[in-house]
Amino acid sequence: MRAYKFRLYPSKKQEEMLKHHLWIKKELWNTLLEKTKEKYEKEQKFLTISEMAELVKGTELYSQVAQSVFRDLDKSLKAKMRAKSKGQKWGFPRFKPFDRMKSIHYPQSGFSLARKLSVSPFGEIAIVQHREVKGKVKTLTIKREASGKWHTIFTVEEEPKTPKVNNGAAVGLDLGLNRLATLSDGKVIQNPHHFSRLEQKLAEVQRRLSRKHKRSHNWLKARTRVALVHEIIANARKDYLHKAANVLLSNYSKIAMEDLRIGEMIQKGHGKGIHDASWRMFTNMLCYKAASAGSEIVFVDPKDTSKECSCCHALIQKGLWERTHHCPSCGLVMDRDINAAINILTRATAGMAESNACGDEARLSSLKQEAAPFRVR
Repeated sequence: MRAYKFRLYPSKKQEEMLKHHLWIKKELWNTLLEKTKEKYEKEQKFLTISEMAELVKGTELYSQVAQSVFRDLDKSLKAKMRAKSKGQKWGFPRFKPFDRMKSIHYPQSGFSLARKLSVSPFGEIAIVQHREVKGKVKTLTIKREASGKWHTIFTVEEEPKTPKVNNGAAVGLDLGLNRLATLSDGKVIQNPHHFSRLEQKLAEVQRRLSRKHKRSHNWLKARTRVALVHEIIANARKDYLHKAANVLLSNYSKIAMEDLRIGEMIQKGHGKGIHDASWRMFTNMLCYKAASAGSEIVFVDPKDTSKECSCCHALIQKGLWERTHHCPSCGLVMDRDINAAINILTRATAGMAESNACGDEARLSSLKQEAAPFRVR
């Protein structure tokens, strides 16, 4: 399965219709949720699929879209019950305001794609199809962004392809904040700090928003400007990570990474920096791109990868401010992140010849140098 995302340019009339259908969808969701709560209070049971199907009949929504509303609610309720049975905390589905209803989903039919996108009941909508859609289109989602832009997302089923043959080397990868990633061969992927570059601009437009009367015409325009700045940051970050992942997967056949608990790390500190670096997004990109690139992603235990000496395996305590690894036992001196990346690769290739991090003096001496740049074009 693959997703294709394209920009839509609806006319003013079509945009009004799209917003009206989003409002109807919002009302339908809230009605179904209210009926579900009422039944649960009386009978300790939720509405069944067939009961919900009866309630959505006769709306202005296309039948497929209306069905997707109660199916989404049913999934949310079932997820809540599964979490409750496991003793987990899980929020109950909430009533949604119009601002939180952002997409119209066509799970099977009601659309066709040619020179323009034809969607029931909106007619033909102008679309910028910047690449060919390969495979069988299964679903369509029309999405309204916070900036006011419209996009369409096609979910496509493609025939499985033979993976590429990747003859690249194996490498360990250590994620960081000053540098996005450091590789065990000494190369570095820099962290552009996308949020920091536009932080002052974002603060300026947010101050302007705070001065406006809420829900006024000027407030809505100011809110759109804030959303546009956030969109610029997100697009720049996503573009950079895509390019970095592509370069890595085209050069290496095996990439070893730490199995980090990113959520816990964000709660303990450095959440702003981790969100800006987007470790989770970068990791996900590497994982789903690896299959078609003929590469392998391996996750290892992250415990003590920064403290352990990659040569003698002694544990050396370091503060976060100490950026150089100096081992008093064997005398190894090298960049702290490169040392961690070598340990990650060693754990991923345990028992293999290349896992001997200190067996090659020439290789070891070269890694004592400063980290080399890794270009992402």
